[in-house]
Amino acid sequence: MTRIGLISDTHHWLDEAVFKHFENTDEIWHAGDFGTSEISDALKAFRPLRGVYGNIDGRDIRSEFPEDLIFSCEKVKVFMKHIGGYPNKYAPGVRNTILRERPQMFISGHSHILKVMFDPKLQCLHMNPGAAGKQGWHKVRTLIRFAIDGSDIKNCEVIELGGSKDL
Repeated sequence: MTRIGLISDTHHWLDEAVFKHFENTDEIWHAGDFGTSEISDALKAFRPLRGVYGNIDGRDIRSEFPEDLIFSCEKVKVFMKHIGGYPNKYAPGVRNTILRERPQMFISGHSHILKVMFDPKLQCLHMNPGAAGKQGWHKVRTLIRFAIDGSDIKNCEVIELGGSKDL
């Protein structure tokens, strides 16, 4: 079983509580808009890190992380892209990639809206962890923890870090 900590939209700021919430994870996945390489470096020093760059990320992040990432974790194929939309409202090209690649999981960020929803048409679970940073219109900073056990995605937990304006 692989335990995953899913985060997105840190926007130049990383709450120290992330390390406490992800202490029992095996990997961290970041769905884009890191902000700085200091954030990716801190996450990499803590756990193995997979991620994609987002629209606010500069050359330092873009040189290290791709725009689209397709990989397998145990027996689950995963597609990650920062600006991806969600079932019935996918960003341009995303639906075609899902149809071509047939992932069991699609992860995106960008919207700052926490979503965990299954797309029955494409047989794909969509996750967006919301936003963990202070910048943006979201009111609550969020993360997701879950596990992949063979071909099962389970034990999904939403973590609220507090209000985005409380800091």
